[in-house]
Amino acid sequence: MVDMTTNGQTRRKRGPVAGTAEARRGGQAVAAKYGREFYSQIGKKGGDTVRREQGSEFYAQIGKKGGESTKRNQGPDFYARIGKKGGESNKGPRSTAGNIITE
Repeated sequence: MVDMTTNGQTRRKRGPVAGTAEARRGGQAVAAKYGREFYSQIGKKGGDTVRREQGSEFYAQIGKKGGESTKRNQGPDFYARIGKKGGESNKGPRSTAGNIITE
């Protein structure tokens, strides 16, 4: 639990600890009550707020930071390996537009 301070008094944050069975049941109850669309809407609201407050450049910065972190953790050849896997999974006859032909 996270402690919060209000007017010099410490109080515990309401609700179950994230990752516990109680938190999971709470999330399932909200999903049952509001449906999947609810999560989509609140995620969009959050993303719009971040874009408005931080600017669109913020996303480029965090993407670059994440890419650098992945490169550091996975090694410099990681992107080559996943690129090769992606290329292999898309092999097949292609049209002149580059789309896979399915018959």
